[in-house]
Amino acid sequence: MTEKSPKVDTAPAYTGEATRVITTGPGPLAVPRLGIWELAWPAILNNLLHSLVGLVGIKMVGSLGAGAVAAVTTGNRIFFILQALLMAVTAGTTALVARAWGAGDRDEAERVNRASLWVCLSISLLITFPAILFADPLARFFRLDEETLLLAATYIRWISLFNAAFALQFVLSVSLRAAGDARTPLWIGALTNIANIILLYALVYGRLGFPNLGVAGAAIAGGAAFAIGSVAIVYLWLRGYLILGIGPPRCLERKRVLRLVNIGYPAGLEQVVWQGGFVLFLWIVSLYGTAPYAAYGIGVSILSFSFLIGWGFSIAASTLVGQHLGAGDSDGATQAGWRAARLSVVSMVVFGLAIVAGAWPLARWMIDDAEVVRLTVVFIYVLGGLQPLMAIEFALTGSLRGAGDTRFPLLTVLSGLVFVRCVLAGIFARLDFSVEWIFYALIGDYIVKATMLTLRFRGGRWKSIIKS
Repeated sequence: MTEKSPKVDTAPAYTGEATRVITTGPGPLAVPRLGIWELAWPAILNNLLHSLVGLVGIKMVGSLGAGAVAAVTTGNRIFFILQALLMAVTAGTTALVARAWGAGDRDEAERVNRASLWVCLSISLLITFPAILFADPLARFFRLDEETLLLAATYIRWISLFNAAFALQFVLSVSLRAAGDARTPLWIGALTNIANIILLYALVYGRLGFPNLGVAGAAIAGGAAFAIGSVAIVYLWLRGYLILGIGPPRCLERKRVLRLVNIGYPAGLEQVVWQGGFVLFLWIVSLYGTAPYAAYGIGVSILSFSFLIGWGFSIAASTLVGQHLGAGDSDGATQAGWRAARLSVVSMVVFGLAIVAGAWPLARWMIDDAEVVRLTVVFIYVLGGLQPLMAIEFALTGSLRGAGDTRFPLLTVLSGLVFVRCVLAGIFARLDFSVEWIFYALIGDYIVKATMLTLRFRGGRWKSIIKS
């Protein structure tokens, strides 16, 4: 089913207020061009639900012991390394869909969405078999004890079976947000997360008539939940209920695919470097034993409640910067980026302070291990104090990606994560400093990245990265 081309009002200069873009078709009759907060809050709420599920999952797995928590932490890290290529393609998807939508070219937005979907599905299928085949050597890199290693490999194998489901839901959600529809991904995300909680309860504990599968059950629960969400969003897409339809034919034209790749590959390299840097950092942490390793995983799960706010503003900034540039409004794009940064800083600081204040009871609730609890609190204190810098990174990175400037975020990750955090952590470990000093290495990382991104966005070169 194809939809009629939209009637789009010319975008005014950005004022921080919502303006309207009217469309026609079998789906919704009106698509709002929303402000920062209106685009951010559905993404924040969706991420909140996802983080709650992650927290519940860690809590459930935590009842199996620190080894099980370490296994799930390792498995998730490997899973997201394997999704780096998908995230690369969708970086190009966000920039091109938002720009086409801002210019009033619905047909092109739909073509980009469809092309991105085909490319990401192909990638997801290609990486599934190697992930399953090499699960053991991937898990062994983290120097886990044999029991934990087996659990981590099992988790990797099961979660990898659902790569295609993840790709479907991820790509369609990204495209919808880029077009200004932040609510449909929220409802689909809510369905996915509710299913995940039910399946976690059933498969980790062996309830509701299901077998007790432990760590394997946690992986199957997450994957099956993504499958349920992907079926729902694909059904809505095929039936024409979304603001982006299936799109006209010839979506895989060479020029369009090359644009996706050209914009996306630096984001892909960024994800590889980012995930690889974290793997290296986690490897250094693992040298100190299972307790610090588990503390890192628990600390990140707790602090994810502040990260999700920054990610929401990152999505909003990316969408609005791309749409304003597509409409020829570079000043509006600049204002949108700075406004997203300000709102992100205020929001993340408030949430970060709340988490820091409750660090001890939260850590004790997560796991009954005194040393893991102590180290988790130290980690929360360190990263909690870095919330303003992390907020700047989220918002301005999203702004640059919305403009198609995906190379500079790659440079910031190389500089901050690899050359500062990992190098400092390696030096501290070599000098036999305590594991707390390994956590302190994060401070240098975020100072460098926030400074570089602020200078880049202020310079304005990102406005002309994509040529019309």
